[in-house]
Amino acid sequence: MSIKRREFIGHIAAGSAILTVPGFLAGCGVQQATTITDATPYNPFMEWFGVDQVTVARVMSEVTANGADAADLYFQHSRSNSLTLEDGIVSRASSGIQQGVGLRAVIGEQTGYAFTEDLTLPSMLVAARTAAAIASGSRTVSPQAFSPKEMGDMYTTIVPWADVGIDQKLPLLKFIEEKAKSLDPAVEKVAVFWSDGEERVMIATLDGRLVTDYRPMTRVSVLVTARKGERTQSGFSNIAARDEFAWYTEARLLKMVEEAVDRTMILFDARRPPAGEMPVILASGASGILLHEAIGHGMEADFNRKGTSIYSNMIGKKVAEPFITIVDQATIPRERGALNYDDEGNKAGRTVLVENGIMKSYLHDGISATQYGLPPTGSGRRESYKFAPMPRMSCTFMEDGPHTREEIIEAVDHGIIAETYTNGQVQIGAGDYTFYVKNGWLVEGGKITAPIKDVNIIGNGPETLKRITMVANDARLDTGGWTCGKNGQRVPVSQGIPTVLVSSITVGGENAG
Repeated sequence: MSIKRREFIGHIAAGSAILTVPGFLAGCGVQQATTITDATPYNPFMEWFGVDQVTVARVMSEVTANGADAADLYFQHSRSNSLTLEDGIVSRASSGIQQGVGLRAVIGEQTGYAFTEDLTLPSMLVAARTAAAIASGSRTVSPQAFSPKEMGDMYTTIVPWADVGIDQKLPLLKFIEEKAKSLDPAVEKVAVFWSDGEERVMIATLDGRLVTDYRPMTRVSVLVTARKGERTQSGFSNIAARDEFAWYTEARLLKMVEEAVDRTMILFDARRPPAGEMPVILASGASGILLHEAIGHGMEADFNRKGTSIYSNMIGKKVAEPFITIVDQATIPRERGALNYDDEGNKAGRTVLVENGIMKSYLHDGISATQYGLPPTGSGRRESYKFAPMPRMSCTFMEDGPHTREEIIEAVDHGIIAETYTNGQVQIGAGDYTFYVKNGWLVEGGKITAPIKDVNIIGNGPETLKRITMVANDARLDTGGWTCGKNGQRVPVSQGIPTVLVSSITVGGENAG
């Protein structure tokens, strides 16, 4: 069966769709409905460039001409758009298109990789010969036909982002700005940042699989600056998802705006806490950044097979208390980190990293899975066709525990709650970290007594995991636009955590240094 005969997704490829402006934007002078009849084809590699199965087979044959244990072709076409609204004026706007194919041949731990933006057969064959140069000794016969896999349903859309114009987006940005200024008279400046995009990929593998995926993405952020006398404070909030324009409901946007304003205004009353070692409550949701950076990276298989992670010999051993379970799961619909398939063409799924305190698994790509004698966990990810894949997280979270948030606060005589974060540094192998906490709370005598701000927390991820003594039953994923960087590559992720109590973390407060 050729690619050209395959129906990829009927409701996008056939007929027309209607883009309707949300009701809460009515009266903003924007067109209320747009009929879309000329959508981008779901598989532009076939429709625009004629990359059919015959072409794919010819290029794969060249990639593996000198032998390969594994090989893949990663075709990508992506569109991106961004807008910035400041003081009621669009201060920046950009659009971009990126397309190309990455070609990889793998023998043992050796990887030959090349890419080209030119999707003509001669250019792809030149790149294929470059990727094949590391290989010697034929081991696998290249397939002459491929088996297309079923589409996933983690993030289907009706109207692609390519068909949503600036005339639909701008009223939404102005709505955010107006609401932020209306919530408190001290708010004097609002900046709104918008991005949307869609990525279409096609992955052909040496074992004959053919995977096609459509990956939408959107994010909106609001930065609020308020003034009281000579003092100014700023706060931030953002939301993101693999979704379409209709995802931006009035309730969702208002919650984001209220968070940004609340986080800003509380800073006028906040102070820095005393410094030193003390119990720290990690607030649910955004505190997942610590779980991701200081702990999750250490559970990616490439760090472990190289022996650079502290978890390299910890499979089957206790790494946390029995009420702690940590999961990486790509199959959470519409989450920023969600995936139908990873970037090696493996079905994405759920990987339990720590179960009841016991280390159970690493996150594997194809190379590490082969070396460990295990199936891949669907965790091979790459930034674009210009990069080879490696083990990466998707949606990483800790599951609910047996306690409540109230019980955790009552258990602390003197400590802090870390609530929102703006930046941090992590040494991935050892897990040493420093995070900057923008908003938080002082806890005294089992009660929240005052807001705090501008706090550094300093510790070691694996050690912090061991020191978690209570976990609440309020786990949630943070809806922010998190992006993970590793070895020069950036990919979208989601993360979350329940409220947890860490018995001791170093807090850099007023008496520090």
